Amino acid sequence: MPSTAPADRLPRPAEHPLPGGLPGTVLRVATVQAPVVAGDIPANAATAAALIREAAAAGARVVLFAEKFLSGYEPALIVADPYRHAVQPADPRLAPIADACRESAVTAVVGAAVRDEAGELRVSALVVGPDGELVTRYDKQYLFKSEAEIYRPGTTGCTLELDGWRLGLGICYDSGFPEHARAAALDGCHAYLVGALFSVGHGHHESRTWFPARALDNTVYTVLSNHIGQTGGWNTCGASAVWGPDGRLLAEAGPDARQLVLADLDPAVLSATRQSEPLLHDFRNGPAFRTGPAVAGRLLHRLG
Repeated sequence: MPSTAPADRLPRPAEHPLPGGLPGTVLRVATVQAPVVAGDIPANAATAAALIREAAAAGARVVLFAEKFLSGYEPALIVADPYRHAVQPADPRLAPIADACRESAVTAVVGAAVRDEAGELRVSALVVGPDGELVTRYDKQYLFKSEAEIYRPGTTGCTLELDGWRLGLGICYDSGFPEHARAAALDGCHAYLVGALFSVGHGHHESRTWFPARALDNTVYTVLSNHIGQTGGWNTCGASAVWGPDGRLLAEAGPDARQLVLADLDPAVLSATRQSEPLLHDFRNGPAFRTGPAVAGRLLHRLG
């Protein structure tokens, strides 16, 4: 039943009680796609560093890369020689990326296969901050069926905070589960950033279904970085893109070319969308949320 309280006492959707509030400035993000060399971390790190500098010159504050960009998807190579084809703790091969972030004052979210401190393989997103330091590592939580034979799933979500913007991280198959993006939104995230591998055909269809849905469901921006060309036996479809908080496509790369896509995440657009599409507000204030479990298992990392 509609509330009978005076209109000026009702909370506006743009002000719903989530952590972080609304950001105060525009945030320019870049999502990039480029060919990778199978298993060659130094070569792919050099490519990433060049793209970071290119994005920074265009005014980007955050640069997003595809899933396992540093090695290519390449499960057979990674399993055969994880010391060579997966990133290790304190890996010196990340130095070009660290240097580019430091020189450009940019944050990079770079996909990698990781061999962790316990010797387990993970599908990860490495976050290198604007000071060139490794801020955190997000490990993919929802593994595709073939990945579960090789990798261990992550156990916590990850939220980044930069310039007042909260950015939730995901990797590929994570984005197919509405609960994953919803957990980020309930942690106050304004955008959901996903590095992925989507293939020609059904994979392209999935990406064009999931990302606008995650955006509108949660009134957040969604950002996708995908591979181009062949990697790990997959024929990938490119089309890295950004969707607005109303689910509409804002910017999109082509299917097979090296490309950098820029988008301005605008707090005014976010506020207006949450006024007209109060889905997240109504979920947050509904009885199902109040009686259900609290959102837990997310880590917040503030960036300079």
